[in-house]
Amino acid sequence: MTSRSGTTPAVLLVIVGLACQEVGASLAVLLFPQVGPLGMVMLRLVFSAIILLLIARPGLRGHTREGWLAVLGFGVVLAVMNGLFYLALERLPLGVTVTIEVLGPLVLSIVASRRLSAWLWALLALVGVVALGGGGWDRLDPLGVLFALGAAASWAFYILASARVGREFPKLDGLALAMTAGAVIALPFGIISAGAALLRPDLLALGAAVAVLSSTIPYALELIALRRLPAAAFAILMSLAPATAAIAGWVLLGQELAWLEILGIALVIVASIGAVRSAGRAARDAAASAPVDEGDGTPPREPDEPFAEPVA
Repeated sequence: MTSRSGTTPAVLLVIVGLACQEVGASLAVLLFPQVGPLGMVMLRLVFSAIILLLIARPGLRGHTREGWLAVLGFGVVLAVMNGLFYLALERLPLGVTVTIEVLGPLVLSIVASRRLSAWLWALLALVGVVALGGGGWDRLDPLGVLFALGAAASWAFYILASARVGREFPKLDGLALAMTAGAVIALPFGIISAGAALLRPDLLALGAAVAVLSSTIPYALELIALRRLPAAAFAILMSLAPATAAIAGWVLLGQELAWLEILGIALVIVASIGAVRSAGRAARDAAASAPVDEGDGTPPREPDEPFAEPVA
């Protein structure tokens, strides 16, 4: 059993990681006038890939064709997810964007739970999303909402793709290679968007800072926390991302929210926590009814975490 003294620092690590991620997102928004959303995506993916390649030093030999296709697919998902997220951030407040994005893994959790109660959480999330309009969706940019919904769908595909790559490649090798593929995909779009701004050392340094704040630090802290926290508790903490995003948007970007929008964010957070708990109970029931030995020497594996946080 995890001790209280071990659990509390782990919870703080997750919260600090969330805060760093949203500070990085806020910094990215401030750079949009210079490099544009797609230029920011390129900078974040390129620097994230460089950092991961230096840390993981992945091997290029001994992998199957299916493994390389999985890496390429994961790279496409990373590029699309980040692109849609930053395009949404250009038009919507940070808290609203992250709240809509959370709907992707939320829906995945509801489907995975296969329980009638999960649909109650889906209904609660729907009420929360409606409230995000602050009493009227005309306050939100329609194209920005579409981009955020696309990012939500991409997050669901991210979870599935990362699980597949994790089975094909050891440690961080698959992630580092997929990040490199995503950076290559984003490169031409970023160059067109940012143009001559990419020659400015200060903007490159800030782009590297976004990558460290939004990816490297949160991922490192979450890896440490996962050694001390149950997966379900970690997932519940990750569902607080909309709240941290709303706070960061208010403090760093001056993005004030109406009380109905705050209520909407709260409802989506509650629905996310409920869906995670429901999916966790379903996974435990399935594990209890499954045979202990598969007969092939393969150890049992925990179900894929529905609220895994994107690392880039």
